[in-house]
Amino acid sequence: MNAAPANHSPWLSRFIWSLAALTLFLICSGGLVTSKGVGLAVPDWPTTFGYNMFAFPFSQWVGGVFFEHSHRLIASAVGFFTIILAVWLWRADSRKWMRVLGLVALGAVIVQGVLGGLRVTMLKDEIGIFHACLAQAFLGLLVFIGLARSRVWNAAPVHSTSGPLWLAIATTFLIFAQLALGATMRHQHRDLAILDFPAAYGQVIPDVSAENLATINRWRTAHALSEVDAGHIWLQMAHRIGAVIISAGLIWYAMALRRTARPLRTLLTLSSVWIFLLALQVTLGAWTIWTNKAADVATAHVAVGATMLTLGVSIWAISARGQASRPASAMIPQTAPVAESAHAV
Repeated sequence: MNAAPANHSPWLSRFIWSLAALTLFLICSGGLVTSKGVGLAVPDWPTTFGYNMFAFPFSQWVGGVFFEHSHRLIASAVGFFTIILAVWLWRADSRKWMRVLGLVALGAVIVQGVLGGLRVTMLKDEIGIFHACLAQAFLGLLVFIGLARSRVWNAAPVHSTSGPLWLAIATTFLIFAQLALGATMRHQHRDLAILDFPAAYGQVIPDVSAENLATINRWRTAHALSEVDAGHIWLQMAHRIGAVIISAGLIWYAMALRRTARPLRTLLTLSSVWIFLLALQVTLGAWTIWTNKAADVATAHVAVGATMLTLGVSIWAISARGQASRPASAMIPQTAPVAESAHAV
């Protein structure tokens, strides 16, 4: 992966980053559809109430139909632009692995479109969860492709250092798992199992015994909230515990990076933004709980989570690129001059 592209096209790079931004917007659109519970406002697919999707009258874009139909149109635009990306990469980038990534992106967006349609026709929440996870992975792939076309990738500094690569990779995978947990909770189409924060029913670890669950459900029924079982509560607790582990990983990486001899400036900037987004994400997570998944707050929570994933991919990719580009002489401690000085003495 060390060869630079045959010709650097700034317009291709701009196109990739624009497509990544549109994909993030698509993820936000999907988050609104799920949070508002309007995923089936349009009951047919690939048509829209019998119309060709692109000929559906604007006058009928009302209520939940507006959100669901808009989501389909944005997804169609992402799919069309991904076709262009795959062709453009094949023609403009001489690196075989980049061409393959363009085809992988095209395959992923096709599968994603089919999953979105099957979610409507088969009424399976499990498909919706996988649909949400694949969208996040697709966004991460676009960011990696964009980085591989950037100056940061092609000008890897020899004498700079990065933080522990394994920690960046592990934290990024944990963020993806956290997004999957969030998607699972959203696609249950229920009120949140735990409505207080930072406690959980007044405790650090909630009591999920049969007697206490009966008490909890009596209170929830009196407040017109859906009933819960132990599985619902533990799912939300796993999401909270995941947030704690991710927070520790991000802070650990930022501190380890700053303790290195010559940290790469790009990684310093990205890790600082990572920490800032972590604080914002925790705030949005708490707000989501206190508002029982208010659609706008929950969607912002999804958007920041997706952005944190892209930062993880960026830090991981840049760190790996820097280590791969560094010559052996730059990675081996230079002890020879010390030995020679000792010999001279």
